[in-house]
Amino acid sequence: MSCCSTSSLCQISASIVRGSAIGPVSYVVNASDLRAVTPGNELCKYADDTYVIIPAANERTRRSELDHIQHWAKTNNLMLNCHKSKEIIVMLSLHSK
Repeated sequence: MSCCSTSSLCQISASIVRGSAIGPVSYVVNASDLRAVTPGNELCKYADDTYVIIPAANERTRRSELDHIQHWAKTNNLMLNCHKSKEIIVMLSLHSK
């Protein structure tokens, strides 16, 4: 009787292995060519997450930025998880308390 077993092989269909130490590093390297398409917009990448920062002056560019990221992900055999994507609006209060 053997104390070890081997699982069957599965084909990997994405380029970032989730849940491994190499996954976040692999994403950072893979995403090095991902850039915002509109001047003034910023992309911040950390581990396997990407944050799109769009100032109010560029609000109209939200769709083009997301479409660009979606296209980039597809080209790189990745998938944008729209269920985890959120929009946060930050406003500066002009009234002091």
